[in-house]
Amino acid sequence: MVTIHPSAGNTLTLRVSLQRVPGTLGRLTSALGAAGALVDAIDIIDHQGDVIIRQIQVETRGEAHGREVVEAARAVSGVELLSVTDRVFDRHRRGKIEVTPKFPVLTRDDLSMAYTPGVGRVCTAIAEEPERVWDYTIKPNSVAVLTDGTAVLGLGDIGPEAAMPVMEGKAMLFKQLANVDAYPVCVRTSGADELVAVGKAIAPGFGGINLEDVAAPVCFEVERRLQDELDIPIFHDDQHGTAVVSLAALYGAAEVVGKRLQDLKVVCLGMGAAGVACVKLWQEAGVGHFIGADRRGIVSRDRTDLNAEKRSIAETTNPEGVRGGLEEALAGADVFIGVSGPGLVKSEWVGAMAKDAIVFAMANPIPEIMPEEMPDNVAVVATGRSDYANQINNVLVFPGMFRGLLDGRARSVDMSMKVAAARAIADIVTEDGVSADHIVPSIFDARVVPAVSSKVQEAAAAAGLGTRPKPAKTAVLKTGSV
Repeated sequence: MVTIHPSAGNTLTLRVSLQRVPGTLGRLTSALGAAGALVDAIDIIDHQGDVIIRQIQVETRGEAHGREVVEAARAVSGVELLSVTDRVFDRHRRGKIEVTPKFPVLTRDDLSMAYTPGVGRVCTAIAEEPERVWDYTIKPNSVAVLTDGTAVLGLGDIGPEAAMPVMEGKAMLFKQLANVDAYPVCVRTSGADELVAVGKAIAPGFGGINLEDVAAPVCFEVERRLQDELDIPIFHDDQHGTAVVSLAALYGAAEVVGKRLQDLKVVCLGMGAAGVACVKLWQEAGVGHFIGADRRGIVSRDRTDLNAEKRSIAETTNPEGVRGGLEEALAGADVFIGVSGPGLVKSEWVGAMAKDAIVFAMANPIPEIMPEEMPDNVAVVATGRSDYANQINNVLVFPGMFRGLLDGRARSVDMSMKVAAARAIADIVTEDGVSADHIVPSIFDARVVPAVSSKVQEAAAAAGLGTRPKPAKTAVLKTGSV
């Protein structure tokens, strides 16, 4: 098994008391390194006579490894371990986001305008002309990040409370990358009907809804029904964000190996929300030959255990009628995309793929197959991890996607907008010069959000589902309203 490297996602802060004896600090850092930790920072906190209090931050491979590192520190002569804290938990203390006002309320005049009595005039104006909610409230820049906590990361059904840190993190990215105000809405519901009811109930306060971490097959029904019944865009990021960013990566990878999308034979492992969405969007973009696979093998027409979504995949894929499992599906394939689980793909199976194969092993944090395990026939490798080249991550999509949907006053999301978003991301890489280690831009590339936003707005307008935003009406005094 390939060793996972230490990462900032598992950072410990050790507070230690060291005797003022030459070599003590060196022995401690050597012990930490020998235990497999990566030392990030060392700071002096205090001097107390013959000892120095230091704070040392170390990256580890996970909780079990963290305990080994702590024991290694304790065992060093001349060192007393005073405390150990988890930096990730420290960053989450009392949450990661907050609401701040756009202007201060310091005087009676301020209060009269921001709240009563002035606010009543604005309320009346909106009641008389509901469309003005887009001009005089936070609605045009607000997104609900809605979850029932049934499919959180790779943790499964852990509930709405446990889902909150993920939703807060998503809200941070919305704000930092696209200046979109996003709000975690974590609800305890049972089934599609209740979650749809919640979505409909909160819709008046938001310009869009980002469904997040809702398990399949409920997620398919919830998204479809909300989009049918509401006039704001509904976007399930686990499905469509994954599909868009992976399509963007495919554009780049295909350019590297010199193959056309319509000529690619693609195998997709994982037929949940993300897998189904990837197949459908890639087909929309021109990929013509797919084989879908799940834990029971190739998704084919003769299987009787398929839900409606998998059945739709079976009807439009595997034209040669290949039988068996993933090993049989990969034989001669040009592309593998994995949205499944860790370590499910063997190196020898990938070795049977075509020359200049493309492998997107996107299970997180441990891919279906590690980059170090790739055979020589693989030309391009991508994962969902940040410590390898070609990180395929939804954060390249949803900030710019919603920026475009909000600014274009889109009423829904269609395939043309998703393809446009993927093409916008890929064009950035083409402009820079595509290579085997550069098929998608960095998630911190400042060009991504405006490029995606612009193309999504154009696609929404072309589809008749949105327009570019109109300037807000000027407030005027007229019979008690604005």
